Amino acid sequence: MRTSDLPTTATTVLVVGAGPTGLMAALVLARRGVPVVVVDRKAGPTRESRAIVLQARSMELYDQLGLVEKVLAGSYLATRLQVRPDRPAQSLRVDRAQQGATRFPGLRVFEQSRNESLLVEALDEAGVSVRWRHRLVDLMQEDGPEAGVTALVEGPDGLSRVRARWCVGADGAASVVRRLLDVPFEGVTDDATFWVADLRGVPGTADDAIVARFGDATFALVFPLGPGGHVRLISLASHDGVDQEEALAGARADLGLRYDAVDWFSTYRVHHRVAARFRTGPVFLAGDAAHVHSPVGAQGMNTGLQDAHDLAHLLADVAHDHVTTAALDRYEGERRPVALRLVRLTDRVFGVVGRRGRGPAWVRRRFSVVAATLLPSLLERPAGARLGGWLGQYRIRYHLAASATPPAWADDPAVGVRLPPAGENAAALRDLTWQLHTYGGNAARPDVPGWVDGPRDLGPDDRRRLRPDRLYLVRPDGFVVASLPLAGGRVDDALLGAALEANHVVRGPDAPDPASETGVAPGVSR
Repeated sequence: MRTSDLPTTATTVLVVGAGPTGLMAALVLARRGVPVVVVDRKAGPTRESRAIVLQARSMELYDQLGLVEKVLAGSYLATRLQVRPDRPAQSLRVDRAQQGATRFPGLRVFEQSRNESLLVEALDEAGVSVRWRHRLVDLMQEDGPEAGVTALVEGPDGLSRVRARWCVGADGAASVVRRLLDVPFEGVTDDATFWVADLRGVPGTADDAIVARFGDATFALVFPLGPGGHVRLISLASHDGVDQEEALAGARADLGLRYDAVDWFSTYRVHHRVAARFRTGPVFLAGDAAHVHSPVGAQGMNTGLQDAHDLAHLLADVAHDHVTTAALDRYEGERRPVALRLVRLTDRVFGVVGRRGRGPAWVRRRFSVVAATLLPSLLERPAGARLGGWLGQYRIRYHLAASATPPAWADDPAVGVRLPPAGENAAALRDLTWQLHTYGGNAARPDVPGWVDGPRDLGPDDRRRLRPDRLYLVRPDGFVVASLPLAGGRVDDALLGAALEANHVVRGPDAPDPASETGVAPGVSR
């Protein structure tokens, strides 16, 4: 049979990979009324995973999608990092460092498997079912008036095709999409081996803390999973090829670990790699398909969720003619620098803490003493707030203006960062629309397309990050992309026009966002 004779599904976006990244992208697209098809070679959501922590910014994404209450109900809140198990009073209070900067201070222990189940359930409710046991075989890019991709997919019923305007490769570190695009995955694989285990009956654990244990040869991080000493343990292996019995025996001897039962055990290597490109024509890479790094700071799954959130809103905006196709370059320009910085930083930290031998172990123990003494007070200072923002991933800044001297619409610290919490803006962002905000000021509606909501006055910002004499243009992903001075409740038309042009906004017909009228339009078979 010729491939052209195969059963074919037409859609707008094909998402390859149903991990947290792919599922987040699909859900945002579905909520924005964009047809989407999701395929994954697995039989269903992951049951066992290393990723375990949700940072504050990821919680904000779940809040925007109306899912945060389920996360809050099903997760453990870790408010502190305890680097000396024998001195809980010297813990690093992450929640205090993040207080006021986010509505979700602290770290939420919510494993990758639970993220996947939550997102799959939300997708099912939106009318989009993941095509499990469907393996991507080939991916062809098309030119001309029907530019896009045609994917050859093998499932339980044989081969089929999916034709889409865009494809999102979210299929993990061994990405088939990245390989078919021939995109280099630049970086290194570390020599050390780590192991991970879910244990029960571990004495002396804290329900509200992530605890570091430092031994004479190795170290471990202990994450709370439930009452009664139910924990996730991630540890440096003493040598390659370690098995469960040997690893846990070593942890008993070197770290003083005790436990009653083992639910799960696995080993892995740490990689530090970033794809040379995040976009090739109509195909985009996100999550582990685009970047992998050490688990330092628990940033990996969260970075993938934010890749997906950024990209899906962008694709929805182009699909609805809210921004021009030139805006598609924005994704790599925004998210690849984030990945590069993260890989560089975690690689450096890992170089200190992730090495075998007595010498590195001595350095780690000395570090724990210094950290337990100095860092708690440091987190109470402005530097602590910056550290909390880095850890929580809400201090990421996108450079929206091309020139070294920012134009007047970008000459505001709020531009290029996610909208800080103030007034009722969390509720406003749940509308998933472009919006105009004021904070204690009044503004007449300027000349903007009809699908831009507002202006909305959301009340004064008590922390004075958002000014009452400005009108803020906010993207659906929650990032502020323009700050326009107000004079008599009005903005300068030329300045507004420059801001809209710089953000590739289409100033065409005042058509509403289809998501507000039709809801989800899943792909249709033909």
